[in-house]
Amino acid sequence: QLQASGGGLVQAGGSLRLSCAASGLTFSSYSVGWFRQAPGKERDFVARNSRSGTYYADSVKGRFAISRDNAKNTVSLQMNSLKPEDTAVYYCAASRILYGTIYKGDYDYWGQGTQVTVSS
Repeated sequence: QLQASGGGLVQAGGSLRLSCAASGLTFSSYSVGWFRQAPGKERDFVARNSRSGTYYADSVKGRFAISRDNAKNTVSLQMNSLKPEDTAVYYCAASRILYGTIYKGDYDYWGQGTQVTVSS
């Protein structure tokens, strides 16, 4: 089970840090990722952390950073220079594909989502 937290309302240019805690599974045995879903849109890939390293969607590259702490079974997403178009529900996820994937169908476990709203 995954539990995401840290969302909220922030002005454009601000920062937020999302966290995701796992229970009942060991993060070190999974690659982990963040996705987001804006109203009326598909759930899109944002970032992943796996044995092959980190990888980001072009839209967030240079602004977001994903990190993990396997000892604490947590994964975080530091979001800087936020834009109104970053507004979405953000989901953490875990995949058994250890070298990482950007496809939501490849993820086995999902958190419940946390709302991020960026005002202009």
